Amino acid sequence: MSTSPTQEELGRRFAALHERGCFLIPNPWDGGSARVLEALGFEALATSSSAFAFTLGRADGAVTLDELAEHVQGLAAASDLPISVDLENGYGPTAEHAARAIEVAASVGAVGGSIEDWDAETGIYEVGAAAERIAAAAAAARALPFRFTLTARAENHIRGNPDLEDTIARLRAYEAAGADVLYAPGLASAAEIRAVVDAVGLPVNVLARPSLTVAEIAAAGARRISVGGSLAWATIEAMAAVATRMRDEGDLSGLRGGAQVAEWLG
Repeated sequence: MSTSPTQEELGRRFAALHERGCFLIPNPWDGGSARVLEALGFEALATSSSAFAFTLGRADGAVTLDELAEHVQGLAAASDLPISVDLENGYGPTAEHAARAIEVAASVGAVGGSIEDWDAETGIYEVGAAAERIAAAAAAARALPFRFTLTARAENHIRGNPDLEDTIARLRAYEAAGADVLYAPGLASAAEIRAVVDAVGLPVNVLARPSLTVAEIAAAGARRISVGGSLAWATIEAMAAVATRMRDEGDLSGLRGGAQVAEWLG
């Protein structure tokens, strides 16, 4: 009978994935989707704040840290893969909030997490304050008894300021503050990805977009590709399409018996 890997083993595995090449880290939204992605052969998982909020019938940003912790605990129970957590802005504006978010994620099974430099009330943080938050998160991560991979996110590209120079300056500051991985959602081209990769000394995560292939993103130098909520939206839109045909045409041909899902769930 196989035993589940320890958090220490998961932490080492997750960190090692960033050492060479480029890997996909899909974003499940519940335990079932996590199990399916594991059965499909992916090597790690990441949460999505927007997709998880959707499961509660809410918009992105309308989830508490306690609710997120319960979600991550469920994912960790469902899957034996390393899990990295979208911790938004750390659920508060201060450095102490960022550190606490790391500690909470680690306590429920995660071996990685991201902290971003934006919140809905104040917008994009001043870079010095944002770097202090990353430094506090990094200190919390280093204090853990296992390897925890901290990702620092520069949000400006998706928050109304798509300034690549600002993105690079922020990521460099977060690198100096102690991050392990750098991430700027919203990079729109292979050239932008390459510019970021060339400007920093840490692995770079890229948010997938339909206009780029995995091969193109990897060739631009990214080490990790996440999909955010888009995999959940593809699933929900497929469900809605079947439901619409049922409602409007009486067409039940899109329904499935679940045998394939049962096979994935083992």
